[in-house]
Amino acid sequence: MFFVYARFYTHALFYTVGGDNVRFLARSFGVPGDHYGQFSNGHRWPYGAVAIVAPFNFPLEIPVLQLMGSLFMGNKPVLKPAEKCSLVMEQFLHLLHDCGMDKKDVDLLNCQGPVAEKLILDADVRLTQFTGSSKVADRLLEVTKGKVKIEDAGFDWKILGPDGVDDLDYVAWQCDQDAYACAGQKCSAESILFAHNNWVKAGLFDKIRTNASRRSLDDLTVAPVLTQTTKSILDHTDRLLQIPGSKLLFGGKELENHNIPEVYGAVEPTAVFVPLTEMLKEEHFSACTTEIFGPFQVVTSFSDDEICHVLDACERMSHHLTAAVVSNDVEFQTTVLAHTVNGTTYAGRRARTTGAPQNHWFGPAGDARGAGIGTPEAIKMVWSCHREIIFDTTIPKDWTQPKAT
Repeated sequence: MFFVYARFYTHALFYTVGGDNVRFLARSFGVPGDHYGQFSNGHRWPYGAVAIVAPFNFPLEIPVLQLMGSLFMGNKPVLKPAEKCSLVMEQFLHLLHDCGMDKKDVDLLNCQGPVAEKLILDADVRLTQFTGSSKVADRLLEVTKGKVKIEDAGFDWKILGPDGVDDLDYVAWQCDQDAYACAGQKCSAESILFAHNNWVKAGLFDKIRTNASRRSLDDLTVAPVLTQTTKSILDHTDRLLQIPGSKLLFGGKELENHNIPEVYGAVEPTAVFVPLTEMLKEEHFSACTTEIFGPFQVVTSFSDDEICHVLDACERMSHHLTAAVVSNDVEFQTTVLAHTVNGTTYAGRRARTTGAPQNHWFGPAGDARGAGIGTPEAIKMVWSCHREIIFDTTIPKDWTQPKAT
């Protein structure tokens, strides 16, 4: 499943940015000066030596999109894929060589984090683009003195507005896909669902439970979780169930009949309901908004007069990556969109949290360190800086030396 997604989105990048569009990425602009003979040019300028630290969960798509963006803008990248799946990018580089890329254009670094950090610091890398955990992102930002563009954790929310319950089957299916496809190991996975009471009365949670119950290790619609253990996921589930009024909607159990090593997670798709009023309390909010990078989500409900509390919860979350406003009610849409900041936000009855960048920007908002991916704008923002060259060529023939000032 990961491979299918990656192949589609990687193909889309080359389709979108191929050919002369690479040169157009570096389009400059000119502004007349403030006197005769002066002309100002703004240029997109490469950084030079750069590094890419890519995650395990999309071993082809994310490193390829960032790598090619870096090359398109004229940089010299060193690529550090996740060591669990570095073979994927090694083979892709062989493909690029076969297609004519000079072997000196990209360096591949297969190692663990501390080795990559030493190279980044000792080689005077001017920019590191990092995709992965917030902990590592914060570490890189500190040791490089901020020379990092990050796309780190995303505790991604979905809000179901008061309208649209006639589309119950579709919305329930999309909720299942967003939360549990690829075993939830997506930075855009649905981490928390705010459902208007109309959806609860219509039986949304039962529909999601039914869809999740069809997932199986046999057909890999459930899969091992590579960054959490079974114990850590179940312990987090138990922590949430200590909150007054919370309840297990489904899941919360280890998978049966498996031989997955203990170092990985093996749990059923899980949803825990937490009352909105309890979630917002200081002693519970951090636990309720802790990202579990696996098939797990928090669910709550709200009434018409509680939308302000929903928006408060969304604003208090620390990472504003993806979000969905599932509503065709223009007033409701506008209220939510005007009071939130997530960088990739889907709005409308068909909204989702998991889209990926085949035709649009993908990345966080509200963070000056944020990196984008998937569009020409993202490539220019991440992989080039602005350089201004002012041509000033003509000294007036009647020039005389002015008085000293």
